[in-house]
Amino acid sequence: MTTAAPSALDAIFSALSDPTRRAILTMLLEDDMAVTDVAEPFQMSLAAISKHLGVLADAGLITQEKRGRVKWCKLDPYAMGAAVTWIQSFGQLDPLDLDAFERFLEAELRETEGPAEAGPEVTDPSPDAA
Repeated sequence: MTTAAPSALDAIFSALSDPTRRAILTMLLEDDMAVTDVAEPFQMSLAAISKHLGVLADAGLITQEKRGRVKWCKLDPYAMGAAVTWIQSFGQLDPLDLDAFERFLEAELRETEGPAEAGPEVTDPSPDAA
């Protein structure tokens, strides 16, 4: 298994920790984008977006290049490989069985309530019950 240096993983996870940067990466999945186009949907200055892009570039998640007078951003789809490999090294987690979880919660609730709090006692209305 190939592993990245801890500092490279730290940079990747640090870059991914911010919701704005994750949104930028999602946008770049579609196609390369000019910095001004990346900034458009966000309520922040171009300078703030440029800082976010710098963090992503420093982590190796994107590349930036000048084409004429416009700076373009491109997603590096393989850059997250080290982080994915690191996460996968922990093994597969079982998917949550919602039905089993619901049964567990109901059982816990019955135990917590006890007989006094379980609700009205149901009586048998048949004449033999007396």
